[in-house]
Amino acid sequence: MSRRIDHFVLKVDPILCDGFGHCHELAPELVHVDEWGYPIINEQPTSSSDVALLKSAKLAVRGCPRQALRIERISGPT
Repeated sequence: MSRRIDHFVLKVDPILCDGFGHCHELAPELVHVDEWGYPIINEQPTSSSDVALLKSAKLAVRGCPRQALRIERISGPT
């Protein structure tokens, strides 16, 4: 029997992003920025059970002035 574990990935729309860097300030564990302030986001799924990282991701999404971030939820068997 397999169990489903929910994961998430933080995604950025590069066309909407203006490189303000707020996402890095709000979720430094998930977002790094390049020399121009544009986000570099790890594509590896993060477990939704990591409440602190999920909270940081939600803060980054809400804090983006261009609404360029979203949380994509991923479910699958273990």
